[in-house]
Amino acid sequence: MSDFEPCPPRPVRIDAGLPIVWVAAAALVDPQGRVLLTERPAGKSMAGMWEFPGGKMEPGEIPEAALRRELYEELGLDVCISCMHPFAFASHSYETFHLAMPLFVVRRWDGVPRAREGQRLQWVPVARLGEHAMPPADRPLVSQLQDWLL
Repeated sequence: MSDFEPCPPRPVRIDAGLPIVWVAAAALVDPQGRVLLTERPAGKSMAGMWEFPGGKMEPGEIPEAALRRELYEELGLDVCISCMHPFAFASHSYETFHLAMPLFVVRRWDGVPRAREGQRLQWVPVARLGEHAMPPADRPLVSQLQDWLL
């Protein structure tokens, strides 16, 4: 006998009609075990919140290619696709869209992260990631990273 509730007989879609936005993100982990967060700049939704760097996938673009492009555009980093390790997946309904976001752990890259889009950057010890205000889709990924990296 199991201790869990059975699924309802018919699936219920709470996000019916919302467009799905695909975003690829990275947990860039440095040799000291810190993770790079970027602050959402003024003028964007959720401005002032801290997030894992990355961005929207273009039509037909695979997550790894989108992430490589975004990390170069945003931070000036060149990341080899073979250095991107699939780690977790976030799925979150916002008011006007549903976000689907694979998160990759990256420990090797070429270059030094620079804020190329005016955003602030911060290297954060893994144990302190939860102290930063983050978008709702990013929050569940923090405890998963802490479980894996601590």
